[in-house]
Amino acid sequence: MTYQTALALAVPFALGLAAVASAFGLGRAVSAAMDAIARQPEAGGQIQTAMIIGCALIEALTIYVLVIAFVLQGKIGA
Repeated sequence: MTYQTALALAVPFALGLAAVASAFGLGRAVSAAMDAIARQPEAGGQIQTAMIIGCALIEALTIYVLVIAFVLQGKIGA
């Protein structure tokens, strides 16, 4: 098994795993924020701002994996 075969198997797996983990992370973050806003409606603005920043960071990690997948996919055909 060459490294190209290993990359051909690992790249889609890693990308799928990152997407699933990101979806679970975003779901938990939004769920916790909605619970917090329901308990303290007066702090809704601050909670929403923190949630949006956290969601952006979670999405950024998924985008980094996508970029790495494109870079590594270029090495598969070489």
